[in-house]
Amino acid sequence: MSMMIPDLEKYFSGFIPPRDALLLELEEEAARESIPIVGPVVGELLHILARLAGAKNILELGTASGYSAIHLARALPPGGKVITLELHEAMAERAKDNFARAGLAGSIEVRVGQALDLMAAMTDTFDLIFLDIDKESYLPAFEHCRRLLKVGGLLIADNVGFAGAASFNREIFSRSGWRVVHLLAWLPRHSPEKDGLSLALRVE
Repeated sequence: MSMMIPDLEKYFSGFIPPRDALLLELEEEAARESIPIVGPVVGELLHILARLAGAKNILELGTASGYSAIHLARALPPGGKVITLELHEAMAERAKDNFARAGLAGSIEVRVGQALDLMAAMTDTFDLIFLDIDKESYLPAFEHCRRLLKVGGLLIADNVGFAGAASFNREIFSRSGWRVVHLLAWLPRHSPEKDGLSLALRVE
């Protein structure tokens, strides 16, 4: 059996994807102001998964400064769109400015309000949903996600290592109609760096 690489966390910290000046600025801002963002590794993963899924319509729950939405929107095919939901008006306005700076204002729509309330009024069908709101809302958001996500669509949940996400983790793992994997991961520059991700394919 082959030996493991020594100090795996340090080793994999050497494979952080490159970012442009705007994303680096948002990372510095997040560190300075304690804004929770997914960081460059999960950001790149979101981009790759959205591209692989051919996602044209994406729903994001939790905008913050717009860091993850930029990664998702950059994966869209022509004519694609990200709808992102943000609780706080001031943060939504900051995100809109960042989307404009990224040249993505026409590809991302920001809606302000409680995510569960906004989702309850939605009738859209999405190819991919990224769940990253307060963790206690993950379980009540799940039924909305099931209703709004197409069969064959992908639900990605961040921060499933948080205690507040435990009920969501159990529910989606045991629910029929889904193929689910929960990953315990080392995620450099993620908030936090040791956390879980859930990837769920809606199959019926």
